[in-house]
Amino acid sequence: MSDTIKGLKAIVFGERDDVAGPAIRACLEAAGAEIVHENTACFV
Repeated sequence: MSDTIKGLKAIVFGERDDVAGPAIRACLEAAGAEIVHENTACFV
């Protein structure tokens, strides 16, 4: 799976009460993606 993500640029939107942006970022970076923007917000 990481071969399909490796080298891609990603924009990450996390949710404050669920999965935060830094957690998603860490997973995508570990798979080889480049994060160009990351944000965590409260979606009500």
